[in-house]
Amino acid sequence: MFGLELGHVVLLIVLVLATCIFEFINGFHDTANAVATVIYTNSLKPRVAVIWSGIWNFIGVYVGGIAVAMGIINLLPTEMLIDHNVSHGVALIAALMVTAIMWNGLTWYFGIPCSSSHTLIGSIFGVGLSYMILNPASHVSLNWTKVIDTGLSLLVSPMVGFALALTLMFLLSKLVSNAKIFKEPKEKKAPPFWIRSILVITSTSVSFSHGSNDGQKGVGMMMLILIGLAPGYFALNHNSDPQNLLFNLDRIETSLSKVDHTRFNEKDTKIYTGVIEKIDSLKLNISPINSFKEVKAEEAADCRKDLILIFKGLKKLEDNNKATFSSLGDIGIKRLHDDISSSKEVVEFAPGWVIILISISLGLGTMIGWKRIVVTISEKIGKTHLSYAQGMSSEIIAASTIGLSSAMGVPVSTTHVLSSGIAGSMVARGGLSNLQMRTVKVIGIAWLVTLPVTIVTSGLLFALFRYIL
Repeated sequence: MFGLELGHVVLLIVLVLATCIFEFINGFHDTANAVATVIYTNSLKPRVAVIWSGIWNFIGVYVGGIAVAMGIINLLPTEMLIDHNVSHGVALIAALMVTAIMWNGLTWYFGIPCSSSHTLIGSIFGVGLSYMILNPASHVSLNWTKVIDTGLSLLVSPMVGFALALTLMFLLSKLVSNAKIFKEPKEKKAPPFWIRSILVITSTSVSFSHGSNDGQKGVGMMMLILIGLAPGYFALNHNSDPQNLLFNLDRIETSLSKVDHTRFNEKDTKIYTGVIEKIDSLKLNISPINSFKEVKAEEAADCRKDLILIFKGLKKLEDNNKATFSSLGDIGIKRLHDDISSSKEVVEFAPGWVIILISISLGLGTMIGWKRIVVTISEKIGKTHLSYAQGMSSEIIAASTIGLSSAMGVPVSTTHVLSSGIAGSMVARGGLSNLQMRTVKVIGIAWLVTLPVTIVTSGLLFALFRYIL
C-alpha cells in the first residue's frame, strides 16, 4: 500500500484513525459553540440542534476550501516535513496526535471550553522546536512569520469577539424597540417565529464556519501524515499537469530576468541565485515526464521541498525589493503572481477522500458528547439566563469572525470567539458583575496554559518517540 512496508502501512492507518479521533473530539468539544444558544432559548430541541449542527459542520469542511489546512502545514519547517527518514515522520505525527487528543479529551471531561486550535498549533510548535534542538546542524527554523500571524489571530480573536458582541448588544438596545428579544426565554416555550428563525440561522452560520475553519485543521493534519509517510503519492498533486508547471516556471524565470537583481543586497542576491538554481533543476527533472505519478518517492519529496522554497524565496525577494519589482509594471507583477498561484496547485491540495473523511468525523463528533460544554457556555459564564438578543449577538459575531478568518487562511479559536462573545453580551446586559468570574477565570487559565502545555508535551513526546523508533 502506497509503496510502504507492512509496518509503516499499519502505522499510517493508525495515525489516520488518530486524526479522525482528534476531529471527532473536536466536534463534540466545540459543538456548544453552535448549539448552546438555540438550545437555551428553546429555539430547537437538543437532539435536533446537534444533528443540524453536525450536518452543517460536514458541509463547512467539504466546501470551505483548504486555505486553513495549508496554513497548518506551512507552520512546520519544509525540511522537517520532507524528512526521508520515515521513522522521524511517524514520531512527528504521533507526538502531535497524542498531545492534541489528550489535552482536548481532558478539558472536555472537566467541561472547560478549550480551543482545539490552540491545542493543535501548540503541538505543532512543540515538535518544530524539538526538531530544531535535536538537529542544530540542519539550520532548520520554524516559519516565524506564520507563527506570529497565527499567534496574533489566536490572541486577538477572543478580544474582538468580546468587544463586538458588547457593541452589538448596545446597538440593539438603542435601535430595537421590541422588548421581547431582551427577555429570558420562558421554560420549554419556543420564542416567536421571527426570533427563532434568526437564532437558527446564526447557529447554522456558526456550525458552517466552524467546519470551514476547525475542520480544515483536520485536513491539514491528515495531509501532514500522508506527505510525511507516503511522499511518492501525496507530496505532489497527481492531478496536476507537469507541463503546466514547466510553463509557469518558464514564465516566472522570464519575469525574474526583467528585474534588476544587481540592486539586491547580498542576502537577497543569495536568495535570488537559489531560486533560479531550483527553477532550472526542477525544469530539467520535469521536462521528460507526463505525469507526477512517474516521480519516485524521494524525488517527489525533493520536488515539493524545492517548489515551496521557490515560493518562499520569491515572496521574500518581492517584499524586500518592492521598488525594484515595480519595474515589471502592474501587468507584469500580476502575471508573476498568477504564475506562482497556478504553480502552487502542485503542492497545495487535498484529495477528496481526505476532506470527506474529516467531514464525517467532525459531523459525527458534533452529534455526540455536547452536553458538558453546552452547560458551561450557557449557564456558567453569566449570572443571568441567556436572552434572545445575547444568543443572536454572540453567534453573529462568532460566525462573521470565523468566516473572515477562514477566507484569510488563518486558524482561529471557535471556542474562545463564542465564549468571549457571550461574556461581552453579559457585560452589556448587566456590567462586569453579571459575569461568573470563577468560570471566566477557568476559561482564561485554559486559554493561557494550553499553548505552553501542548508545546512542552509534544516536544518531549517527539524526542521520546524519535529515540524509540
